[in-house]
Amino acid sequence: MCYSKRLLLLSILLILFFVTPTAQYCYQTGNYTSNSTYRANLVGLLASMSSNTKIDYGFYNFTAGENSDKVNAIALCRGDVTPDICRSCINSTSQDLLRSCPNQTEAIGWSKKCTVRYSNRSIFGVMEEQPMIAFYNVRNASDVEGFSNVLRPLLDRLRNSAALGNSTRKFALGSEAAPDFQTIYSLVQCTPDLNSLDCNNCLLRLSEYTSSCCNAQKVGGVFVTPSCYLRYEKYGFYDPAAESPPPSPPPPPIAQPVSPPPLQLLPPTQGTHGKESNSSRTTVVIVVSVVVSVVLIICMCFCLFYLRVKKPMDKLESVDEISSVDSLQFDIGTIKVATDNFSAANELGKGGFGIVYKGELPNGQEIAVKRLSKASQQGDLEFKNEVKLVATLQHRNLVRLLGFCVEGKERLLVYEFVPNASLEKFIFDPNKSALLNWETRHKIIEGIARGLLYLHEDSQRRIIHRDLKASNILLDADMNPKISDFGTARLFVPDQTQGNTSRIVGTYGYMPPEYVMRGQFSVKSDVFSFGVLVLEIVNGKKNNSSFQAENEASDLLSYAWKNWRQGTTSNLVDATLKARSTTQIMRCIHIGLLCVQESVADRPTMATIVLMFNSHSVTLPVPTRPAFLMHSTRSDVSSQSENGVGVTRSDRRRSSFVHASRNEASISELDGL
Repeated sequence: MCYSKRLLLLSILLILFFVTPTAQYCYQTGNYTSNSTYRANLVGLLASMSSNTKIDYGFYNFTAGENSDKVNAIALCRGDVTPDICRSCINSTSQDLLRSCPNQTEAIGWSKKCTVRYSNRSIFGVMEEQPMIAFYNVRNASDVEGFSNVLRPLLDRLRNSAALGNSTRKFALGSEAAPDFQTIYSLVQCTPDLNSLDCNNCLLRLSEYTSSCCNAQKVGGVFVTPSCYLRYEKYGFYDPAAESPPPSPPPPPIAQPVSPPPLQLLPPTQGTHGKESNSSRTTVVIVVSVVVSVVLIICMCFCLFYLRVKKPMDKLESVDEISSVDSLQFDIGTIKVATDNFSAANELGKGGFGIVYKGELPNGQEIAVKRLSKASQQGDLEFKNEVKLVATLQHRNLVRLLGFCVEGKERLLVYEFVPNASLEKFIFDPNKSALLNWETRHKIIEGIARGLLYLHEDSQRRIIHRDLKASNILLDADMNPKISDFGTARLFVPDQTQGNTSRIVGTYGYMPPEYVMRGQFSVKSDVFSFGVLVLEIVNGKKNNSSFQAENEASDLLSYAWKNWRQGTTSNLVDATLKARSTTQIMRCIHIGLLCVQESVADRPTMATIVLMFNSHSVTLPVPTRPAFLMHSTRSDVSSQSENGVGVTRSDRRRSSFVHASRNEASISELDGL
């Protein structure tokens, strides 16, 4: 067993050695069109930077265009890379950035060895700390205090060295011996256009962030902002020859505006043309041989693992997408001790996945343990999905996955403990709902919006939650919301805008019509669910509750729409609210109705919704009628998985959909989906 685990760990480490952490951040400050002058200037400028031969010191600051079409761009390569690698990195990162941010006027992309940034505003010589992004190894140091006592002075020394560097190389690297016969290697760098004070402050913030981003000292990570870069590892990741920087070069010539070439995506970087020496060709052959050998070793390790070990871990496909599986995995004994052997007294709640227990680790940290029910046929898929997706997410409005456990038939997910349980426990309880004044409800609404925006736009991957509802919103000690339960979530590739499925998962009442009837889902599916949730938070009742309007019973969406049309929107507001701002409540209802419109194109994106909340100067469009009015004898189908047993006719679940977009509503009864 130990031998097989070691083979798996070795394979994963070999894979991770070649994995390059990348991230793109698309600022929501403005857009351009595909045939605009700005786009032409941008593409031409990026092409010029990646083909420029005067890059000995790895920093560029160029401009192209005039007035509103002016593009400012910066590219910075890591201080230890060669010019050829630098140009190649800028080229590939530029192309990734254009694909990930296809119409944003401002964006930034980080890769392992370079950063590319552009904007329609001035960015030269300006220190910017946000966004601040971390890629870190999830493994904690065995001796946290000893590790930190070596790392902190090393980072301070390198920060001072980089800040005091000359105008072309604000860069430093070095290493120090650490406990347990280890060595810590680190590299820090600022964009050379910063002055020494700004460089020092930027690196200081990153150094502080390496501690504040997680509960314990991680054994490695990459931490970046638009203006500076910090990395440390327990292995040598940089070129040792760069430890002694070359003499200061003469100042580079002042960059001149360049004339953009015809509009086109950047071509892939080609190899060097012309004759090569025999030694160069030999080097290429050796490198290729090493890579092929490593790939063969990886394949052999995985084959041995799968042939020798038959465990539930086989179901964890794409496990290499997690930074370090072994470091995320908890021992079953630790979990049993933490939860008092899954005592009923520690039970927090039940769901389609199984039971959730409260626990406490030996270090005093409180945890929530989600235990897969042995009777669940869909749990393996949900388990794999949550580990694969949630492990990489870091946002204050998303519940944080601490790890997992696979032992025999046990499958456990370990989350941070959120003390106030779910929003459902408060908002729909006649007694507890009085504890949620309007200020708290508005904070919860805005927090959910920011969490969804991160999933849709700002995370490394675009993720569609597909089961957003009150029971999946957890509240921390300060009543800040955290989106949870990613068992039914779906991952989109960067250019993907829509997906299709023949198995419907989620919760009736929160699902948009295009998903329920045609299996189509997108970011606008979550927007629809968010709109329903906003109306529930304002009203204090579930969407499938019975509402009396015009002497007939209706659901929340139809009730909200009828009151909106009649100018009696205040009827929607929870009677327990003692609101200070009626205007703010009316605006939330307005936004909620915009989110539940039938046309996918008419619903706003989460970026627009967050802007609507943050700026009251933004004029809201007039909403159209809600998508449909729905009643179902069974509201929750979140346990139905796309790859497992779907909802069939034998289930005899009947739902009626009233299409509100027609003058005469047509009703169709569906026996399952």
